[in-house]
Amino acid sequence: MDIIPMLLKEMEQEAQTTRKMLERIPEDKYDWQPHPKSMTVRRLATHIAELPGWVSMMLNTDELDFAKSEYKPTIVNNKTELLACFEKNYAEGKKSLAEATENDLLPNWTLRSGDQVFNVYTKAEVIRHAFCQTVHHRAQLGVFLRLLDVPIPGSYGPSADETGF
Repeated sequence: MDIIPMLLKEMEQEAQTTRKMLERIPEDKYDWQPHPKSMTVRRLATHIAELPGWVSMMLNTDELDFAKSEYKPTIVNNKTELLACFEKNYAEGKKSLAEATENDLLPNWTLRSGDQVFNVYTKAEVIRHAFCQTVHHRAQLGVFLRLLDVPIPGSYGPSADETGF
């Protein structure tokens, strides 16, 4: 059984749900955060929008070393910029995955900060991990939106806002 078609299908399904969540964010709440240790809505939404692009990064590198990386998140100021960021990263990630071979998924990929290694996964596993990160952070965003009294779209079926329960 080939892994890439399954990953592409999952990526598309999660993109549909992610898009619905990102579209719901009120622009006047981008700087809101529920707790000082939480990300702002803007930072969380931007992270979610960037995650599909990690597929390309993971397929084209052997590691991410935070000690050497000068990561700077994309700055978004409105829904149009946020959705454009998501669509760009989704298209890049999907293209890289579609062009990959099954053998491209086998090498190890490492997440580290200098000598501290956080994890080592095969590229197939780390792509799945990125998908899980999207779901995790999207759920956080759902809680943020609920606290802001924004109706939540369904993820894997209708939400309480869609059913009226």
